[in-house]
Amino acid sequence: MNTAGNAATGLRVESVPLTDEANRWALLDLLSRTNPAHPLAWLRNGEGLIGAGNTLRLAFRGPNRFEDAATAWRTISSAAIVDDRVNVAGSGLVGFGSFAFADSSASESVLVIPEVIFGQRDGVAWVTRFSDVTELPDAIELQGDIEVRFHEGQLSEIAFKRAVDTAKQRISAGEVEKVVLARDIQAELPADADLRLVVSHLAHSYDDCATFAIDGMLGASPETLLKVDSGTITGRVLAGTAARGADSSTDNSAREALLTDEKNLNEHALAVQSVSAKLEPVTSSLVMDAEPFALELPNVWHLATDFEGTLLADETVLAVVAALHPTAAVAGTPTQAATTLIAELENFDRGRYAGPIGWLDSAGNAEWVIALRCAEVDGTQVRAFAGAGILNESNSDEELAETSIKFEPIIAAFGGD
Repeated sequence: MNTAGNAATGLRVESVPLTDEANRWALLDLLSRTNPAHPLAWLRNGEGLIGAGNTLRLAFRGPNRFEDAATAWRTISSAAIVDDRVNVAGSGLVGFGSFAFADSSASESVLVIPEVIFGQRDGVAWVTRFSDVTELPDAIELQGDIEVRFHEGQLSEIAFKRAVDTAKQRISAGEVEKVVLARDIQAELPADADLRLVVSHLAHSYDDCATFAIDGMLGASPETLLKVDSGTITGRVLAGTAARGADSSTDNSAREALLTDEKNLNEHALAVQSVSAKLEPVTSSLVMDAEPFALELPNVWHLATDFEGTLLADETVLAVVAALHPTAAVAGTPTQAATTLIAELENFDRGRYAGPIGWLDSAGNAEWVIALRCAEVDGTQVRAFAGAGILNESNSDEELAETSIKFEPIIAAFGGD
């Protein structure tokens, strides 16, 4: 494991605009410059960051993982020698992070800094080099197809339904108001699998989502935990789900039913209250949508609420990420009771599923989402996750069906059916 002390002498970082010709490149084409087995990418609506190589990888575990990462990032940032001729969010010194869901997780939480980053934002394209890198990585054409077959993981469909029924009993007993339960599916990857194909599929199919590939976590999340740009913090709360209809008539009916469904509205309200309570101490001028709207994704409708505020001057990005995690959308309410019940009923380590994942730069800009619609790759093993919010009025068959719908993006990206 690398430590921040290794970078105490100062990383050399240079960001320069690309030429006019290079500005016309599609950022997705630059996936060819990242590692087929270990892609590094952050993409949304054709913009974002693509990394190659490895300058530094820091690993953290336990309840202090966010604080330890924040301390390490301050050390790296204060010592870095940065020549940034672009000066937009995501240029200059940038780190990519992925954090475990639970304090007790055996999975590493990480901050990684590549050797090269290709960036594009608001019509500006640039390249960032770290550690005196002079040569850009060669392009390697995306190879073949990935076709894997997923099977039940550590929590079977039957066991998940039993967990939902038990959760409802505990809710009726007053232990929690809501708990989010997940299940997993697993598959074996070919040894030579080109994971850039997964990234490309997700980025094309879910362009409004944040498609990510960071240290083995690959996915396309619809839920923005927070975005910070020049001190303004924005984000989106999601909770409440309905499947898309087969045609325009049934699809519109599904949307309208979601917007009026008491169970989903209650679940969403708890998630909004959770985020609002955690943001108020670290922001000013916080404004949240008065009513949720229906967010349209290719396979589902979600209830969504957007927020915007100003980050207090003495607050750091990772401190706010730590304050927000876990939201009621991925844990439940009250938080501590819900996470305790999750550990009991799921009986598996979520790893970095439902944890924060994103990037930050040394100027205080950042974008972090909740790691949803995702899978974790470890060698030739791939494990995907999906969850559902359980309330007293939940139905175990319906909650199981919701998780199946949420698996669809990642199954398709890995060539499954």
